Amino acid sequence: MQKIFHFRHRFRVAMLSTAWLFGFLFLMGSVGSQTYDGYTLYFPQGGTKAYLVDLSGNTYHTWTFSASKQTCYASYLLAGGVLLRTVNHQGNSFTGGPISGEVQKVDWNGNVLWDFVYSTTDYCSHHDIHGMPNGNVLLIAYERKSAAQVTQAGCSQGIEMWPDKIVEIQPSGTSGGTVVWEWHAWDHLVQNFDPAKSNYGVVADHPELLNINYHTSKDWMHMNGVDYNETLDQVTFSSHALNEIYVIDHSTTTAEAASHAGGNSGKGGDLLYRWGNPAAYNTAGTTDFNVVHDAHWVPADNPLFPNALGGFNNKGGTGGKTCVDLVNPPYNGYNYTLVPGTAYAPATYDWRNTYSGNTSPDNGNSQQLPNGNTLICIGMSGFIYEIDSNQVQVWSKSAGSTLAQSFRYPPCFITGTYGATATGSPATIAPGGSSQLGVSVTGGVAYTYSWMSNPPGFSSGLQNPVVSPAATTTYYATVKNGPCSATDSIVITVDGTGIGESSFRNEIRIFPNPATNWITVTGKRLENTSFTVTIFNALGKVAGTFRNQHTLDLSGLPGGIYYLTLLTGNREYAGEKIILVK
Repeated sequence: MQKIFHFRHRFRVAMLSTAWLFGFLFLMGSVGSQTYDGYTLYFPQGGTKAYLVDLSGNTYHTWTFSASKQTCYASYLLAGGVLLRTVNHQGNSFTGGPISGEVQKVDWNGNVLWDFVYSTTDYCSHHDIHGMPNGNVLLIAYERKSAAQVTQAGCSQGIEMWPDKIVEIQPSGTSGGTVVWEWHAWDHLVQNFDPAKSNYGVVADHPELLNINYHTSKDWMHMNGVDYNETLDQVTFSSHALNEIYVIDHSTTTAEAASHAGGNSGKGGDLLYRWGNPAAYNTAGTTDFNVVHDAHWVPADNPLFPNALGGFNNKGGTGGKTCVDLVNPPYNGYNYTLVPGTAYAPATYDWRNTYSGNTSPDNGNSQQLPNGNTLICIGMSGFIYEIDSNQVQVWSKSAGSTLAQSFRYPPCFITGTYGATATGSPATIAPGGSSQLGVSVTGGVAYTYSWMSNPPGFSSGLQNPVVSPAATTTYYATVKNGPCSATDSIVITVDGTGIGESSFRNEIRIFPNPATNWITVTGKRLENTSFTVTIFNALGKVAGTFRNQHTLDLSGLPGGIYYLTLLTGNREYAGEKIILVK
């Protein structure tokens, strides 16, 4: 039994119209007016505490910080009970808004594991952060541009400006960090004010660029939300001042991110998608956002909004009310479809929830939960509520202080206890026979199921699929509940396909196991014959193939659980678990 925990979002590009329809049908059939089980994280802005509360509103856990390390804007819970948080750094040169300048990782007991300062006279982090799957951290930061630089860039006003950049920090030690990737808004400008200055062009012809003369001020963009999509390797962010959310390519090098070519999209660091205010690129269309926060992707396995992009619309609802908007982007591989001369689709939001109470002119976020519910934080009111698929409120909490964000985490993510056990009945079948697969969950519930096979060729989203393999096959079941994920496997043996697996196992040897970088495969069955060894990761994807090699180099693979299949002639040995320790 194997446990794997992922933080935040996993994404799969699919036929979205079909996926959304399936989501609605799923909800109609299986999701009722129930809360999503778990603990809610909230943290008063400018405060020295962060809380996890249960569904009864009782405090389950509290983090307490020193008076000089007040929470700035954002906090997220990572696997292992570690809190990733922004801090109001003392002595910042930049002022205004949620200027942070510092980020921390704090363990469950309040011990500071990492305290990193990103603040000088030339730049300073602010607002949101995001914990990357590789352990790095994305930061939003202002960078200072002089009046002379601003004028040369084609701005209509000769003022100092603070355009935004996004940097990826690789932590080191208890306070160190290295910038391993960065993107600058300043590298992707257009202006139609002065043909003698840089960036001159027709704004409407360049939706991939930012008009420096739209909402001209020192705090020109005022980014306030950032999120990462691992499968697309893209970043989304929101702009308070420009009333838009954006998507850029993270697969670029830093040099490519400063250009207009390269990366998976082929467009370098140019904007791949933007939504919410077509006027910002001189194009006709509906302006939906009126102050936006919290740009984020909805996970692909969400039953109602798979792969949607979301934003917290502070004053864009009916009568200027606060609302949450979700949109279904026009995905086209690593790019987004756009008809020249028109605004990016959709023409307006695909889903909206409007808050019935007082408008929150600033702050706020939403989280789309694995059971189809949505958690919403009305930041300035300090009010958190959960709605079901019919937008009926099923839970609420008044924090009594100003908030920027709030998140719900299932118990399995807090306790680290989540497992899967795969079964097959019968486990041995005759040629042409069938077996009923199944997977059970410990430490929680599962909202999605995913089966894969080795040899490849089978996949299913059912909990208990029926299979009829032509040869002995290993089936891998992955179960998920939001950030909790676990995988287990079962071998279905087909009699009459050559030497039995147990006999084959007795005649070959695989060592060492656990291993670090190398494993050796040997035995009489491999003498004077051709054979192929295939290594699969825990999700059933091929991690390496070796032909007629007894010593296998696995040094390029990350630590974790893998499965080995050996094929020689019509004989197959499948499902040996290999543990790599790095």
